[in-house]
Amino acid sequence: MPFYPPISPYAAGLGAKCPRCGQGRLFEGFLKLKPCCETCRLDYAKADSGDGPAVFVIFIVGFIAVAIAFIARFVWFAPMGVALLISGGFTIIAILLLLRPLKATMIALQYANKASEGRLKE
Repeated sequence: MPFYPPISPYAAGLGAKCPRCGQGRLFEGFLKLKPCCETCRLDYAKADSGDGPAVFVIFIVGFIAVAIAFIARFVWFAPMGVALLISGGFTIIAILLLLRPLKATMIALQYANKASEGRLKE
């Protein structure tokens, strides 16, 4: 088995690269994982980030979007519709920019920490 030097899970995640070799692409679509790495053949079947990335994105983007809506409405005195349009536009763009790298980073952190299903000792 070839030796793979340790890859930073954050660098692999932000680049959406394989967590083992750092070369192969992790996704075949926007959020759909490839079956395996085309470079080192790491199987991605057990890689499951679950709802973690979506929850982080909701908390981060939601907080900022509400702040933008309040600033637009009560500091700039924008009409309600304009404030919601600005905040909603920011929300959509931020979600599309953050979800993919956060999902890749969570998968890379799972690999780096050798995360697996919990098992009971008998």
